[in-house]
Amino acid sequence: NASISVVANYLRTGYLWENIRVKGGAYGAFCPFSSQTGVFAQVSYRDPNLEQTLNVYDGLADHLRHLEVSQEEVTKSIIGVIGNMDAYQLPDAKGYTSLSRYLHGVTDDYRQQRRDEVLSTTPQAFQELGDLLQAFKEHGRVVVLGSAEAIQKANATQEQPWLTVKKVM
Repeated sequence: NASISVVANYLRTGYLWENIRVKGGAYGAFCPFSSQTGVFAQVSYRDPNLEQTLNVYDGLADHLRHLEVSQEEVTKSIIGVIGNMDAYQLPDAKGYTSLSRYLHGVTDDYRQQRRDEVLSTTPQAFQELGDLLQAFKEHGRVVVLGSAEAIQKANATQEQPWLTVKKVM
């Protein structure tokens, strides 16, 4: 459901900004959701505190499950998501967007359905995503694209090293 995008926008501009950017010193943090693939990722970049960031993401499910968000805050996040959906585009960007939608089979009906889901987001969606993230937490995987040094440093604080360094490029 595209209401996940509303929750992700709320997290990016609040919880993640405060805990990963401000307190942790990362350049940025966000949690993109693709309604086409169902992928919900948790991302930080230029992040000097890998372990702290992983702990913040680990606590995300509980944060959402116990969060009391007002309808006003939900509305602000809805406006942010709709603003991204309807962002102004120069002619070349419009052409690229049209081509991409065509190649991926994104129809106007699909886009309208997604818009309707965004516009109908309620505070309950926050708890529902928290429940979903709890299930991912119990059965999901952690992947870190970063330096071997940062991964080894995060492992050094654990009784059992749980991150494995693999060179991918």
